[in-house]
Amino acid sequence: MNLTSIPALQDNYIWTLNDEQGNCLIVDPGEAQPVLEKVYANGWHPVAILLTHHHSDHVGGVKKLCETFPGLVVYGPQETQDKGATHIVSEGDCIDILGREFCVIFTPGHTLGHVSYYSSPYLFCGDTMFSGGCGRLFEGTAEQMYESFQKLNELPDETLVCCAHEYTLSNLKFAAAVLPHDPQIMACYQQIKYLRAKNVITLPTKLAHERQINLFLRTQEPDLQRAAGMNIPPAHAWETFAVLRDKKDRF
Repeated sequence: MNLTSIPALQDNYIWTLNDEQGNCLIVDPGEAQPVLEKVYANGWHPVAILLTHHHSDHVGGVKKLCETFPGLVVYGPQETQDKGATHIVSEGDCIDILGREFCVIFTPGHTLGHVSYYSSPYLFCGDTMFSGGCGRLFEGTAEQMYESFQKLNELPDETLVCCAHEYTLSNLKFAAAVLPHDPQIMACYQQIKYLRAKNVITLPTKLAHERQINLFLRTQEPDLQRAAGMNIPPAHAWETFAVLRDKKDRF
């Protein structure tokens, strides 16, 4: 399998997977043109689209791609039915594409119906988990996003987190401000600054790495809770997550 990231819009990535025959899976096409350029340049044959949620920067290219490639199958949660989804998926569904099984994980928080797709080692998680951070809570709650993170955190260390935006630098800048003495975060922050100065993509990232540098996967740590301004241990595990998300929103 060949994993490719296609830059789109301001800071989106559209992910594709290709088999040896050139059959192509497209994930969250926020616009069609960059996908079409890549497809034609490589002689690919699109067979399916995966949608994680309904926001326009993830579904904006669906209509044109389906018009260009009749018969293209579009998988997505219920909230994407009016955005071009032809097959509605939900928690626990498994779909076969390119001879691989993709498991659907319900990951609400960013939106109420957001899903992620996992086929080892690939995790296409849309706007749920980013490298060093998490998605904004536009429709869901911090508790929902926390629970979604717990689900994703059950996946293997070698899982490749293929998220949909280049937010790593801003996320690590925030993490470094919260935990300025954490050697792993600080080292990663310096590396990401170097990469982004050269306009190099920082994704995908391994889940094992995220467990070290992503504050939203470390909310159980007392040092982080204190750094977030929580003087007593939270009554609920998701409360630290909520405090961090609020701080990031105002950072």
